[in-house]
Amino acid sequence: QVQLVESGGGSVEPGGSLRLSCAASGIIFSISAMGWYRQAPGKQRELVATVTGGGSTNYEDSVKGRFTISRDNAKNTVFLQMNSLKPEDAAVYYCNFKGDVWSRGYVEVWGQGTLVTVSS
Repeated sequence: QVQLVESGGGSVEPGGSLRLSCAASGIIFSISAMGWYRQAPGKQRELVATVTGGGSTNYEDSVKGRFTISRDNAKNTVFLQMNSLKPEDAAVYYCNFKGDVWSRGYVEVWGQGTLVTVSS
């Protein structure tokens, strides 16, 4: 099985920055994609940014130019650098993993979520 450990959430003022990280552990044969989703109170979970195994990235329109997703392949870790944060970015951010793992084949796994608060 794959376990995801997230870190980096917290509280910042508008215009501030945070960096989220998510490390995947387990016997991982390949990663199709890792990324971040978020869910604000009363709203559906939405994609924020993803990076594929080949390195292609995808961003939700409202975060383009402010957020950057990157990864450390050797450590199966993905990062989300969030700059110029806005109050509407406040949400619980969830790490997502898609890939092939030992004894399970292709799986999709979610992290436990990390809270991001943006307020003055």
